[in-house]
Amino acid sequence: MQRQIGQVRTEQVRLFDRDHPLVLAGGEQLLEVDVSYETYGTLSEQRDNAVFICHALTGDAHAAGWREGDRRPGWWDTMIGPGKPLDTDRLFVVCANLLGGCQGTTGPASTNPATGEPYGLDFPLLQMADFVTVHRALLAHLGIERLLAAVGGSLGGMQVLQWALSHPEQLDNAVIIAASSRLSAQNIGFSAVGREAIMRDPDFHDGRYTEHGTNPAAGLSIARMLAHITYLSEEAMAAKFGRRIQDPETTGPGFGVDFAVESYLRHQGDTFLTRFDALSYLYLTRVMDWFEPFGEHDPRAVAEAGTRALVVSFDTDWRFATEHSREIVRRLESARVPVSFREIASVWGHDSFLLEIEDYHETVRAFVDRALERTHETVRTSGTLRGSR
Repeated sequence: MQRQIGQVRTEQVRLFDRDHPLVLAGGEQLLEVDVSYETYGTLSEQRDNAVFICHALTGDAHAAGWREGDRRPGWWDTMIGPGKPLDTDRLFVVCANLLGGCQGTTGPASTNPATGEPYGLDFPLLQMADFVTVHRALLAHLGIERLLAAVGGSLGGMQVLQWALSHPEQLDNAVIIAASSRLSAQNIGFSAVGREAIMRDPDFHDGRYTEHGTNPAAGLSIARMLAHITYLSEEAMAAKFGRRIQDPETTGPGFGVDFAVESYLRHQGDTFLTRFDALSYLYLTRVMDWFEPFGEHDPRAVAEAGTRALVVSFDTDWRFATEHSREIVRRLESARVPVSFREIASVWGHDSFLLEIEDYHETVRAFVDRALERTHETVRTSGTLRGSR
């Protein structure tokens, strides 16, 4: 039986302030940036065992272990912990809520220090590079110059790809799971409908809903319901729900919750309201729409830095289908970047990256184990050379 991390605590740090503001990729500035983060495991004396976790669209800093009062462990507790693929007996793992989020890191719902009011839609538009800039600032705060690996799924994998292309000298390895380097029109369309649902909600008030004492709950829950359909494969939905009637006492069709799948989606939409902000949903999905890093960065720099990559897809993921991953592999391989690629069989669609699937976990484990072995071999060789002098 695997051991557990146990109780953890979310930390918060101010990484940018008026004297040292964050300059965004688009040229605008944020005068204050606070970041929430968690760490697991112990940083080695050589500071060479650090792994950074980049979370997906609705994730947060709480990736593993248990926080006081929580009923569930962190969102990637299946992946992170003693004896798990990201083994905290050997690794120092960092996970931070990304810029623009709503779980302790500065975002559009935060207070604008220039006005004393929430930013709302005055918050500047972000780019994927801005997420990485803040992640790198957190590493500097922690005294970590280089990562053994950056690891992420979905939007998290997109952040890892951005990091590898823009700052390959900081990454020994990049693990990119169920991600894309360029969203399809269909993907942009799904996000567009979600944003429209939010912005057309009468309680949105042009993003000033906090000042009006309201919340665009209907729009946000519909956006979540729509997105959740895309996270599951048809096979998964058939296995979980089929055409099962929610209430056996139902005698005929109506416009309520007749089917089990309707009940499930409504539950997903309602529970989402307790942990996510509508403005963050708008901002983060827009970053994904405009992401196209190979148009801005030469992947040959990744090869020159010696960074290795693992790209993983799932055969029933139709949100970011395997072809998205193959395109990343092709672009990296064309620049002679050492790339390992694996398509994993799973019935669970895009959500598979969050689940405990044996082939998937063993693939990540083997890749990270090899990375650690190379690091240890480098340390041993360097020690021998120093000793011979």
